[in-house]
Amino acid sequence: MQIDLTGRTALVTGSTQGIGRAIAATLADAGARVAINGRRAEGVAATIEELRAEAPDRDLVPATGDVGEAAGAAEVLAAVGDVDVLVNNLGVFGAVPALEIDDEQWRRYFEVNVLAAVRLIRATLPGMTARGWGRVLNIASDSAIVIPAEMIHYGVSKTALLGVSRGFAKEAAGTGVTVNSVIAGPTHTGGVEKFVYELVDPGLPWDEAQREFMRVHRPQSLLQRLIEPEEIANLVAYLSSPLASATTGAAVRVDGGYVDSILP
Repeated sequence: MQIDLTGRTALVTGSTQGIGRAIAATLADAGARVAINGRRAEGVAATIEELRAEAPDRDLVPATGDVGEAAGAAEVLAAVGDVDVLVNNLGVFGAVPALEIDDEQWRRYFEVNVLAAVRLIRATLPGMTARGWGRVLNIASDSAIVIPAEMIHYGVSKTALLGVSRGFAKEAAGTGVTVNSVIAGPTHTGGVEKFVYELVDPGLPWDEAQREFMRVHRPQSLLQRLIEPEEIANLVAYLSSPLASATTGAAVRVDGGYVDSILP
């Protein structure tokens, strides 16, 4: 089985680091022209330089802009052109006691984690359906199903994203365009390292801190370790390809068995 995205253009939001960066690299290695997105031009340029240093043949284009705002999203789309594969990866998270999450924080999480994805789908889906092919992937989280007590605003925003995916999949029914969610489990990124150290002893070495975090805060994980970003990217690459033509409206798990259910 070979994943071939030659001739396709992919936009991966929030792709200068972490899961987004891994997804961008994997899609580029599958032959796609990949737009690297971030809010700062220097960060985007540095990421493209790093990714090309790893593999010079990667076809990468800069797409600087804050897709959490309408003007920024318009700038990004103008830089990319027609989008065949949209990966809504951008998201914010952080631990806040439930009763201390104020209205402004709730609005920010909805704007970034939900509305940014809706805005880009609304802008790109008509072109995909007109061309008769396209892929939309919304990067959700196990927190959409198992709402974490320490960040319910994040969990609720990801639950909403599952609904967004299913709804737009219905809009795209019969067009050759698929819309899916990817339920990512606890993943090893720089942001997650910071988050882990907010919840465990910051004096612990990383390996011990990770084990303590999983033991205390994520004991349901069957992997009993954090997932590596490339493991998320592999599933995204498959769902972005022609091989996944019969999968749409789905919430596909790559969560290390964290969600204790035989269904998504």
